[in-house]
Formats: sequence, C-alpha cells, structure tokens
Amino acid sequence: MRNPYAPGAGQRPPELAGRDRELRQFEVVLERVARGRPERSMIVTGLRGVGKTVLLNAFRSMAIQRLWGTGKIEARPDQSIRRPVASALHRAVRELAPRHRAPDRIEEFLGVLKAFAQSEPEPPSGKAKARAHRWQPGIDVPASRGRADSGDLEIDLTELFVDAASVATDVGVGIALFVDEMQDVPADDVSALCAACHELSQVGGPLIVVGAGLPHLPAVLSASKSYSERLFRYARIDRLDRESADHALLAPAEREEVTFTEEALDALYGAADGYPYFVQAYAKVVWDVAPDTPITADDIKVAAPEAESELAVGFFGSRYERATPAERDYMRAMAVLGDDPVPTASVADELGRKPSSLSPARDGLIKKGLIYSAERGMVAFTVPHFGKFLRSQPA
Repeated sequence: MRNPYAPGAGQRPPELAGRDRELRQFEVVLERVARGRPERSMIVTGLRGVGKTVLLNAFRSMAIQRLWGTGKIEARPDQSIRRPVASALHRAVRELAPRHRAPDRIEEFLGVLKAFAQSEPEPPSGKAKARAHRWQPGIDVPASRGRADSGDLEIDLTELFVDAASVATDVGVGIALFVDEMQDVPADDVSALCAACHELSQVGGPLIVVGAGLPHLPAVLSASKSYSERLFRYARIDRLDRESADHALLAPAEREEVTFTEEALDALYGAADGYPYFVQAYAKVVWDVAPDTPITADDIKVAAPEAESELAVGFFGSRYERATPAERDYMRAMAVLGDDPVPTASVADELGRKPSSLSPARDGLIKKGLIYSAERGMVAFTVPHFGKFLRSQPA
C-alpha cells in the first residue's frame, strides 16, 4: 500500500526527475508572455514512455498557478481539431470569466466560440449531417455571425485565437492551449494551427499553443508551414541520465524510509535503460517483492521477470496486437535489422518484396503511431526496446 511508484499513461511519477531544463524554459515562456514580450509557443517531442504527457501536464499546472486560462486536447488521426479546440477554449475562458469586469465581453466571445464550433463543413452523408447539426458545444448564448464562422479553419482559428487572447489581456493573464499527440492533427488543421500561432506572434496576443508528439512532429509542422521552424521553441526529451534515474527511484523511497544499494541501482538502470516509464514499471514490482530495506540487486533479479512480463503485455503487447499481419511482418523485419532507424529499402530486402508493395503496411504503422519516419527513406519504432521485444517473440 505504501508503494510510491506509478507507471501509467501520462501519470505523474512521484518525482519528476531530469526535466528541470524544460520546466525552466516554460517558466521563461510564461513570464515573457505575461510581460507582453514576444515569445514562441513550445513543442515537446520524444519517443513513447519518455514522459511527454507528464511534462505537458506539469506545464499546465504551472500556467494554472499563474491564474492563466488553460485547455487541453488529445489529437486523433482523421478528426478535425475544430470541436476539441472549441471545448478547450470554452474551459479556458470559463476559468477567466469570474475575474473579468465586463460580463458582456465574455458573452460576446462565447457567441464567437459557439459559431466557430458549429461551422465545421458538413459531411456528405445525410445521417452524419444530421448528427453534426445536433451537436451543441454547451454554450448558453446565441452564436455570433460574421466572426470565426466561415468554415475555413485557418481563417476561423486565427480569428478565434485573436479574440480569446483579447479576453485574456482584459484580465491581465494569458491562455495556454495544450495539444497532446500533436503529430496526429490532420495536415490541413496543422497548417491552420500554425497560421493562427503566426498571427498571434505578430500581434503579441497572450495565447500560446504547447504541443507534445513523436520525434517526427517538427517535420510534420515544417511540411505544413515553412516558417514553423521559427514559430515554435522545440524541446526534445529522451531517456534520463544515471543521476536523474537514481533520483527518480531514491527520492520517493526515502520519503517512505526505504533505500537501495548501489548494486541495485546499477541493475535497475541497466534494466530500465533510463526510460522514465520503465524506471517506474521496474521499481513498482521491485518494491512489492523486496522483503526489507535496503533493496538489493538480488531483489532486482527476482522482480525483473515479472516486470518484463507486465511490460510485454501492457506496454508492448497491446501495441503489437493493434497491427495487421502484414504490419507485424514489417515490424519484425525492422527488428531483425536492429534498434536504430533503418532504411525502408532494407526492410523490403529482408522481406523479399519491392518497397512500393510495402507502402500500405508502412503507412498503416505510421498512422497507428507504432513507427515514424525519422527522415526520408528511414523508419524507426516509436516505442523504446520494441525491437528487442519483437526479437524475443516466437515467429
């Protein structure tokens, strides 16, 4: 019951170790925006399991502590961001409304927000069209006309962000929109989001977009707008160094009057390889099997098979099961070639196929977030140690 470790999707660990630099960077962003200084929005990238969502949530907590309005969305493939953004900004402005001196200004913005939410282009199917018309954003004011309601997301999002920033200016704070899994935002919507951020950076509005996504997210943004490289501040996060990984283990344990031997820390770092999710996963099992303090290397040996079994089912296996047989063959071929990014031509050679015939499998895996294109003609796993997991599975 006293076990402090917390392996989970986006769940904050008991000790957020090794991310001080990123937290300081975001502190600077918040402070500069609050002072009306020009500042870029921020993008966090990295493999799965390195703590991107945890860091995004930590950033959001920092903004809330400064009394900013905040909202968060999780992007999904083939789903427009119009409605999720509308809901997120609705929440952000509701947080600011009690401190605004002019309720009419809030109602005016909510009217624009409602019009924006309901202006999604109509789908061709009659049934889908009916569902679209029935959807309501839960805003109890009439929809405005002539502002953020053209149906063109780039125009509408830019106008909406400018109006939201104006409301925040009235209150003397900012608004932060957090976008998780940002690489899954549809291409046209990415372009619209970049254009809206670009306009805000020019007018100095106190609204920022903070995104998190896989390592190829900068390339996704750059493909949509050439100026995106200068529009965002990029932070690439990776595995923890040895000192940070040890701190993530020791700090919560010592609060429970438990410690680890140096040999146990060596063994845990070797097993988890510094990846934050793995650190928590191994530590949680080790805590449960260790009979006493200090936790020893022998305890690690006993716990490791159980921890690896849980990872094989929950972290690796659940992702593997989502793939089709052809996609699994593609991933197994990647695993044979090693753990670094591999050429797509080499994968085709391994399978004895033409590269063009494997495009559907590759594209399907990218869409499911199992692999990413590190650079043109290269692919890599989005999950650390996934190649090792595949090599351990029966053919």
